[in-house]
Amino acid sequence: MSQATRSTGPQREERKANRRGAARLAAVQALYQMDVAGTGLNEVFAQFESHWIGQEVEGSQYLPAEAAYFRVIVGGVLDDQRALDQTIDQALNKGWPLRRIEALMRAVMRAGAFELKHRKDVPARVVVSEYVDIAHAFVGKDETGMVNAVLDDLARQMRSDDFGPGPEQHS
Repeated sequence: MSQATRSTGPQREERKANRRGAARLAAVQALYQMDVAGTGLNEVFAQFESHWIGQEVEGSQYLPAEAAYFRVIVGGVLDDQRALDQTIDQALNKGWPLRRIEALMRAVMRAGAFELKHRKDVPARVVVSEYVDIAHAFVGKDETGMVNAVLDDLARQMRSDDFGPGPEQHS
Protein backbone atom coordinates (compact mmCIF):
# COMPACT_ATOMS: atom_id res chain seq x y z
CA MET A 1 0.00 0.00 0.00
CA SER A 2 1.47 3.37 -0.96
CA GLN A 3 1.75 6.34 1.38
CA ALA A 4 -0.88 8.20 -0.66
CA THR A 5 -3.34 5.32 -0.31
CA ARG A 6 -2.89 5.12 3.44
CA SER A 7 -3.38 8.84 4.00
CA THR A 8 -6.56 9.28 1.93
CA GLY A 9 -8.81 7.14 4.16
CA PRO A 10 -8.71 9.34 7.27
CA GLN A 11 -8.81 12.51 5.16
CA ARG A 12 -11.93 11.25 3.38
CA GLU A 13 -13.54 10.40 6.75
CA GLU A 14 -12.56 13.81 8.12
CA ARG A 15 -14.06 15.56 5.10
CA LYS A 16 -17.27 13.56 5.49
CA ALA A 17 -17.41 14.42 9.21
CA ASN A 18 -16.82 18.11 8.47
CA ARG A 19 -19.50 18.08 5.78
CA ARG A 20 -21.93 16.40 8.19
CA GLY A 21 -21.05 18.90 10.93
CA ALA A 22 -21.72 21.73 8.47
CA ALA A 23 -25.03 20.06 7.54
CA ARG A 24 -26.00 19.91 11.22
CA LEU A 25 -25.18 23.60 11.72
CA ALA A 26 -27.15 24.57 8.60
CA ALA A 27 -30.07 22.38 9.73
CA VAL A 28 -30.19 24.08 13.15
CA GLN A 29 -30.12 27.49 11.48
CA ALA A 30 -32.85 26.46 9.03
CA LEU A 31 -35.05 25.04 11.82
CA TYR A 32 -34.55 28.27 13.77
CA GLN A 33 -35.54 30.35 10.73
CA MET A 34 -38.60 28.20 10.15
CA ASP A 35 -39.63 28.54 13.79
CA VAL A 36 -39.06 32.29 14.09
CA ALA A 37 -39.95 33.56 10.61
CA GLY A 38 -42.39 30.86 9.55
CA THR A 39 -40.34 30.02 6.46
CA GLY A 40 -41.66 26.95 4.60
CA LEU A 41 -39.69 23.76 4.01
CA ASN A 42 -39.14 24.13 0.25
CA GLU A 43 -38.18 27.78 0.64
CA VAL A 44 -35.67 27.01 3.40
CA PHE A 45 -34.12 24.19 1.34
CA ALA A 46 -33.72 26.46 -1.67
CA GLN A 47 -32.43 29.35 0.39
CA PHE A 48 -29.84 27.39 2.36
CA GLU A 49 -28.63 25.27 -0.51
CA SER A 50 -28.14 28.23 -2.86
CA HIS A 51 -27.16 31.05 -0.52
CA TRP A 52 -25.74 29.64 2.72
CA ILE A 53 -24.16 26.21 2.48
CA GLY A 54 -20.58 26.55 1.27
CA GLN A 55 -20.97 30.31 0.74
CA GLU A 56 -19.78 33.46 2.46
CA VAL A 57 -22.62 35.09 4.39
CA GLU A 58 -22.21 38.37 6.26
CA GLY A 59 -18.44 37.95 6.32
CA SER A 60 -18.47 34.33 7.55
CA GLN A 61 -17.46 31.48 5.28
CA TYR A 62 -19.81 28.51 5.63
CA LEU A 63 -18.29 25.09 5.04
CA PRO A 64 -19.59 22.92 2.24
CA ALA A 65 -22.24 20.69 3.75
CA GLU A 66 -23.62 17.32 2.87
CA ALA A 67 -26.85 18.64 1.33
CA ALA A 68 -28.65 15.30 1.54
CA TYR A 69 -27.88 15.06 5.27
CA PHE A 70 -29.10 18.65 5.77
CA ARG A 71 -32.37 17.71 4.07
CA VAL A 72 -32.73 14.51 6.12
CA ILE A 73 -32.35 16.40 9.40
CA VAL A 74 -34.65 19.32 8.56
CA GLY A 75 -37.31 17.18 6.88
CA GLY A 76 -37.06 14.51 9.57
CA VAL A 77 -37.50 17.00 12.40
CA LEU A 78 -40.59 18.42 10.73
CA ASP A 79 -42.07 14.97 10.05
CA ASP A 80 -41.55 13.82 13.65
CA GLN A 81 -41.71 17.15 15.49
CA ARG A 82 -44.71 16.38 17.69
CA ALA A 83 -43.15 13.15 19.04
CA LEU A 84 -39.69 14.74 19.33
CA ASP A 85 -41.13 17.66 21.30
CA GLN A 86 -42.88 15.29 23.73
CA THR A 87 -39.66 13.35 24.23
CA ILE A 88 -37.66 16.54 24.83
CA ASP A 89 -40.35 17.88 27.20
CA GLN A 90 -39.97 14.73 29.31
CA ALA A 91 -36.20 15.22 29.48
CA LEU A 92 -36.45 18.90 30.48
CA ASN A 93 -36.90 19.82 34.12
CA LYS A 94 -40.49 20.16 35.23
CA GLY A 95 -41.84 23.65 34.71
CA TRP A 96 -39.72 24.28 31.60
CA PRO A 97 -41.60 22.82 28.64
CA LEU A 98 -39.90 23.08 25.27
CA ARG A 99 -42.24 25.87 24.15
CA ARG A 100 -40.71 28.12 26.87
CA ILE A 101 -37.16 27.50 25.62
CA GLU A 102 -35.58 30.01 23.21
CA ALA A 103 -36.08 29.14 19.51
CA LEU A 104 -32.41 28.42 18.79
CA MET A 105 -32.23 26.00 21.71
CA ARG A 106 -35.41 24.29 20.48
CA ALA A 107 -33.83 23.87 17.05
CA VAL A 108 -30.65 22.36 18.52
CA MET A 109 -32.54 19.94 20.77
CA ARG A 110 -34.99 18.90 18.05
CA ALA A 111 -32.22 18.19 15.54
CA GLY A 112 -30.20 16.27 18.14
CA ALA A 113 -33.23 14.29 19.28
CA PHE A 114 -34.06 13.45 15.66
CA GLU A 115 -30.58 12.06 15.01
CA LEU A 116 -30.58 10.09 18.24
CA LYS A 117 -33.95 8.56 17.39
CA HIS A 118 -33.59 7.96 13.65
CA ARG A 119 -29.89 7.89 12.73
CA LYS A 120 -28.62 4.78 14.49
CA ASP A 121 -25.66 4.76 12.08
CA VAL A 122 -24.23 7.79 13.94
CA PRO A 123 -22.85 7.03 17.43
CA ALA A 124 -24.90 8.67 20.18
CA ARG A 125 -21.85 10.36 21.71
CA VAL A 126 -21.05 11.96 18.34
CA VAL A 127 -24.60 13.33 18.05
CA VAL A 128 -24.52 14.80 21.57
CA SER A 129 -21.05 16.29 21.09
CA GLU A 130 -21.88 17.84 17.71
CA TYR A 131 -25.04 19.56 18.94
CA VAL A 132 -23.40 20.75 22.16
CA ASP A 133 -20.68 22.33 19.99
CA ILE A 134 -23.34 24.00 17.83
CA ALA A 135 -25.12 25.35 20.91
CA HIS A 136 -21.80 26.61 22.28
CA ALA A 137 -21.34 28.73 19.13
CA PHE A 138 -24.55 30.66 19.86
CA VAL A 139 -25.35 30.57 23.58
CA GLY A 140 -23.68 30.71 26.97
CA LYS A 141 -22.39 27.99 29.25
CA ASP A 142 -25.66 27.46 31.14
CA GLU A 143 -27.68 26.92 27.97
CA THR A 144 -24.98 24.68 26.51
CA GLY A 145 -25.08 22.64 29.72
CA MET A 146 -28.83 22.26 29.36
CA VAL A 147 -28.45 21.01 25.78
CA ASN A 148 -25.81 18.55 26.95
CA ALA A 149 -27.98 17.30 29.83
CA VAL A 150 -31.12 16.90 27.69
CA LEU A 151 -29.39 15.20 24.76
CA ASP A 152 -27.34 12.96 27.05
CA ASP A 153 -30.54 11.91 28.83
CA LEU A 154 -32.24 11.20 25.50
CA ALA A 155 -29.19 9.32 24.23
CA ARG A 156 -29.17 7.08 27.29
CA GLN A 157 -32.89 6.40 26.86
CA MET A 158 -32.88 5.85 23.10
CA ARG A 159 -29.44 4.28 22.70
CA SER A 160 -28.62 2.61 26.00
CA ASP A 161 -26.49 0.03 24.15
CA ASP A 162 -24.11 2.83 23.10
CA PHE A 163 -23.27 3.49 26.75
CA GLY A 164 -22.87 0.02 28.23
CA PRO A 165 -24.06 -0.96 31.70
CA GLY A 166 -24.71 1.82 34.17
CA PRO A 167 -22.92 2.06 37.53
CA GLU A 168 -25.70 0.17 39.32
CA GLN A 169 -25.19 -2.81 37.00
CA HIS A 170 -21.52 -3.40 37.91
CA SER A 171 -20.81 -6.20 40.37
